[in-house]
Amino acid sequence: MRSSKNRSRGKSNRNRNPGNNLNRVFDSSGPEGKVRGTPQQIIDKYSQLARDATLSNDRVAAENFQQHSEHYTRLLSEAQKSAEAKRVQAEQANRDRQQRDREEREARNARQEAASKAQPDDPANMPQPAAAPVEQPADSGAVSGKDDAQSGLVETPESKPKKRPQRARKPRVKPVPEAVTSEDVDPAPETPEAAE
Repeated sequence: MRSSKNRSRGKSNRNRNPGNNLNRVFDSSGPEGKVRGTPQQIIDKYSQLARDATLSNDRVAAENFQQHSEHYTRLLSEAQKSAEAKRVQAEQANRDRQQRDREEREARNARQEAASKAQPDDPANMPQPAAAPVEQPADSGAVSGKDDAQSGLVETPESKPKKRPQRARKPRVKPVPEAVTSEDVDPAPETPEAAE
């Protein structure tokens, strides 16, 4: 188990980042007790206490309050200088970034213009010929080849509609009745009664 002495020593060795002193709350132990607040609030409080001590003819207390007030005035002015330096640095970084972005945009536009005005000898920059219209067979079900040619689309085997193979049909022929001849007709059967 650690002793409290080691723990407190470890805390004091840490590097503390006080952050923004303009809005940071301080606890000041002055001659009249603790004063708590932001640097500006503490300055105002000590200035008021110095005026009160002056009115009561206590020059020593008035001087003490003024020294405390000056200390926090120095803290406040350093914090303001630091904040102003950070603001100026951020503005400069923002201007630099905007300038870089503007230069990149101009360079990109210049490259695009140069590509559009490139020599026709360069095959990559030559205008491509228009696709020839694809004629479709009449039985494919397409409206016409003009629509595809106007849209600039090229017909591929995957895009063609698939045809079903047609089955060969047997011709439907009605049997023609043959002429009936007497030979083909059986004579009427004789009944036994007729034979008598």
